[in-house]
Amino acid sequence: METLEKLLEQAIKKTIPKKKVGLLFSAGIDSLMLAYYLKKLDYDFVCYTAAYENSEDLKFAKEAAKLLNLKHKFKIIKLKQIPNYLKKIVPILENPSPINVPIALTVYVASELAKKDNIKLVISGLGSDEIFGGYSRHKLSKDLNKDLKEQLQSAYDNDLPRDITTTNLLKIKIVAPFLEKQLVNYALEIPAEHKIKNNVNKLILRELAIKNNIPEKFAFRPKKAAQYGSKFDKAIEKLAKKQTKTQYINKFINLGVLFSSGKDSCYSAYLMQQQGYNLACLITIKSKNLDSFMFHTPNINLTELQAKAIQLPLLTQITTGKKEDELKDLEKVLKLAKKKYNLQGITTGALFSQYQSERIGKIAKKLNLKVFSPLWHKDQEQELHELLKNNFEFIISSIAADGLTKEWLGKQITEKEIKKLVELNKKNGLNIAGEGGEYESLVLHCPLFKKRLKILDSKIKMENEYTGKYLIKKAELW
Repeated sequence: METLEKLLEQAIKKTIPKKKVGLLFSAGIDSLMLAYYLKKLDYDFVCYTAAYENSEDLKFAKEAAKLLNLKHKFKIIKLKQIPNYLKKIVPILENPSPINVPIALTVYVASELAKKDNIKLVISGLGSDEIFGGYSRHKLSKDLNKDLKEQLQSAYDNDLPRDITTTNLLKIKIVAPFLEKQLVNYALEIPAEHKIKNNVNKLILRELAIKNNIPEKFAFRPKKAAQYGSKFDKAIEKLAKKQTKTQYINKFINLGVLFSSGKDSCYSAYLMQQQGYNLACLITIKSKNLDSFMFHTPNINLTELQAKAIQLPLLTQITTGKKEDELKDLEKVLKLAKKKYNLQGITTGALFSQYQSERIGKIAKKLNLKVFSPLWHKDQEQELHELLKNNFEFIISSIAADGLTKEWLGKQITEKEIKKLVELNKKNGLNIAGEGGEYESLVLHCPLFKKRLKILDSKIKMENEYTGKYLIKKAELW
């Protein structure tokens, strides 16, 4: 315990400069011990607590601050204020999950208080659970320190980047003394029986608190994760109402839809909308090369009518369609869409095409956009059945495969046609969903559409027995 205390003090000295700093304070054992040693080491610091109404963390934080004579400031966020915070926080998180978002909200609001006091650095208790065994699941561990070492990596890879990204929004730095290397190395050698005993987690840290005359009420307060102690998890649940928390959170993420007029791009957009994401715009590439390696070309002009049916803005980019050069045009329009519609990601209808997926992913990464491909590696027959189940109406707009003859062009796909496509797959390996370019489709109506596409004039143009196009000369919405 003496060695641990010495290393904890050293960790604070190493990671925290001697200037006015802020402490993210929940009055759990981790922030409580940091507050104790910051005071012992004569730091100039203020404790900050962020909470929703009836927060347990705030109740304990007020009591602990009074008991230890700490400078303490807090902010209680009303329900109606939370969406405005989420608009800032959710889009910048790598993984905006129902766990990460309320934690990030806690960090942000507390750090915002620090910023008002002109504080440039805040201190977090992150890492204590991972080196002392703070979670309930640790009680079941058969090799605690081995498990802690593995879980510590998650704190470095996921939790710390989340908190850094959040405080960066406020131009504030965050440090976590419990993650200081010497302290970590020593803590991971402490025998498990000193960490968990008689159903008590982080025992040695709690005993250290008792040794320093911190009342048992605080020293042995059961762990309450930030999202629960602050009650922000409960607030987000209230705001979600009939939605799931994930769906509610996703609505703060703006997506651009790579849109070709066909079933795959429409269906992927629909699936992302069902998950709560906000579809901000449609993005279409019109290739002068009708045999583009990247982009759908049959009846591509109809994306304008479809965009009106969906009631979303459409950005269109012309490309020569020259292999690889066409990617520059894709990057150009994605860059414009990101700026114009504040996009955080794009959705694609990719099923199996590694060629397309890799190139889109590379451009998106360059532009700091996430890529969502909800159909990726989905069973192709299953996709077609799902489309019909979700009331998608679509026709075949081009064919280029043995077994697909003129009669298929302009044909609406029903269960009957799916059965025939399955038979062709068994006979000659045809991709049931047309992923290999065997056919292209055009969506006439789906749940995204407010109006239906009606074809008024069309013609069929055949190149040979199994290759042809259904050219739509005139269409309208009704």
